[in-house]
Amino acid sequence: MIFSFSDLSLTLLLLTSTGSSSPIWPNAAVPGDAHPTVASSVFHNRNAEPYVVQPRSPASTSVDPNDVTGTTCDDPTVSLVSHDTNVAVLSICGGIAGSIQKCEGNPATTVGASGTSKFTLTPVTQGATLNVSKGRWERCVRAAQAVCPTGTFTSTCKGGVSEGAGFKFVLSQNKA
Repeated sequence: MIFSFSDLSLTLLLLTSTGSSSPIWPNAAVPGDAHPTVASSVFHNRNAEPYVVQPRSPASTSVDPNDVTGTTCDDPTVSLVSHDTNVAVLSICGGIAGSIQKCEGNPATTVGASGTSKFTLTPVTQGATLNVSKGRWERCVRAAQAVCPTGTFTSTCKGGVSEGAGFKFVLSQNKA
């Protein structure tokens, strides 16, 4: 079989774009019939057993400005580490990372903090409790960050409470 330079260029382009947009990770826990198998002949070791690969689904990155209201940039000069902010997002309600999909326990208020970043959530309606889903919470944070891409801010997320219109959330510098 003869390959031309254009075939090689196209192959490298496809591998590069596929690898950077949605990498695949081996996952032995996935049933063999759920995903395609990579043949052992693809590898240098011809005696290697095939294994199942699962495409990684990236998190939703859509932004809807209607998810929030009243966003104000408190101090755009405050330097927050983005990783700290991302961890703080998942630290609310005692932790909503992994398989937990909702703020559980109906707290009247909650704080999620990590490193330089701290989120404080409080229902707008007196006596209401928080029951926000992880998806809604992440959408509200993205919508507020679209208005205030740096520093600290205050915003109101629509919904996510036992009663009333929503909850106020504040991203501040974690001083602890």
